[in-house]
Order: sequence, then structure tokens, then C-alpha cells
Amino acid sequence: MSRKHNWHRQSDLFFVALGFFTRIPMPSWVEVDGDKLNQASRYFGLVGLCIGLCCASVFWLSQLWLPAGVAVLLAMIAGVLLTGGFHEDGLADTADGFGGGWGVAAKLSIMKDSRLGTYGALALVLALLLKWQLLVELALYAPMVAVWALVLGHCLSRVLAASIIFTETYVRDDDSSKSRPLAQTQGIDELLILLATGLLLLLCLKGVVAFALLIALWLIRCLLVALFRRQIGGYTGDTLGAAQQLAELGCYLVLLAMGNAL
Repeated sequence: MSRKHNWHRQSDLFFVALGFFTRIPMPSWVEVDGDKLNQASRYFGLVGLCIGLCCASVFWLSQLWLPAGVAVLLAMIAGVLLTGGFHEDGLADTADGFGGGWGVAAKLSIMKDSRLGTYGALALVLALLLKWQLLVELALYAPMVAVWALVLGHCLSRVLAASIIFTETYVRDDDSSKSRPLAQTQGIDELLILLATGLLLLLCLKGVVAFALLIALWLIRCLLVALFRRQIGGYTGDTLGAAQQLAELGCYLVLLAMGNAL
């Protein structure tokens, strides 16, 4: 394969990942199929980095004239507008399914229901409130800490969520035709590139902070995988969205707990 052909191939995969995770339209020349979607998982962390940079930019510019709480809210709104609330929807659906269903089939059916239930509403509201509070506290500590938190949180959480594809089984129900296409397999090349994105970002931090984030995210991943296996025997797009949201919150919690080490 020539370098030029490989470059076009990689750019196509990045645009597939970008189009899958955001509302940014893919270039017209990019054709999407199952193989490309599976391989595009290598760039899910990079897409998270781009989203984090956009949100961080909104926060940084806003905090120059507005209170920290308002600037954080605007950054969160920017993230939702960029992604269409893709991951937040996954968190709500997962909470509804796990909380309201008794068997695997019932849980999957509830998760596919477009209506928002009590468990989903509670999970969504509490997660957004906690995210806002954590980011405000980080911003009051120092605006640049909140900037770094947004970049790290969006990138590392997507690395964690996408890595679940490598080890776990994709679960579908009989009505899968209504589901949004999803990466269902992940090769070792995709996993290594995905992990490299997160590790390169961690190298920009102080050693103790990077180590704390690495350990925390590993523990969060282990707990989530155990939960998903127990509840439905694997993962769905909704559970990956829930994993992203919870991992993002985990990043903010660790950064706030590190305090003076930042």
C-alpha cells in the first residue's frame, strides 16, 4: 500500500470517527461501511481530544468576561451541541435499562425505547450537576486547570469507552435494525493507536497526576465491564456512552482530588 493511499485511508477513518461521534458532517467523498467503522475506533480518542479542545476554548474565552460557573456551563453546552448529546443519551438509556429491566431481553428493550424514564432522568441530571460542580471547582482553583480537565476528560473517557470493544462482546436484540451502526470488533492495531492517544496526552502531565488518572481509569473500566457483563453479558452503544460519561466524571474527580499536585 502506497503512502498516499494509506494517508487517504487514515483520513477517511478519522472522518468516519468524527462523523460518528459528532454533528460535524463527513466530507462527501468518505464512504462508510462496517469495516471502516470498526477500524475508525482507533481514532475515537483523537475525536475526544478535538471535542475537548473546542469545549476548553469556549470555557477559556468565556471566563475572561463571565463568572466561572457560567463559563463552565457554556463549555458543557458546546460539548452537547458538538455531539448531539450522544453519550448523555447512552447514560440515560443504560440507567433506564439496568434499573427497570429484570432480564437481558427486557433491559435491551428498555434501552432502545426513546422515552426517558425515572432512572435515566435521575442519572442524567445528577451526572450533569456533578460535572458542572467539579469543573467549577477546578476553574476556581485555576482557569488553566479547568482547561486541561476538559481536554483530558473528553479524550481519556473516549479512550476508555472504546477500549471496551476490544475485550467485550457486542450484544444486540432481535430489533437491531433500529439501532445506530456501531463498531462491533476492534483489532490490536486499533487498540494500540487508541491507547497511544491517551498515553501521549498523559505524558504532558506531572508523573503523579498521570499515574493517578491511569489507575483510576483502569479501576473504572474494570467496574464498568463487570457491571455490563452482569447486566447484559456485554456492551451496546448505550453502555459505551454511559462508560464515557462516567469516565469523564472520574477524570474530573481525580484532578480535583489531586489539588496541589496539579
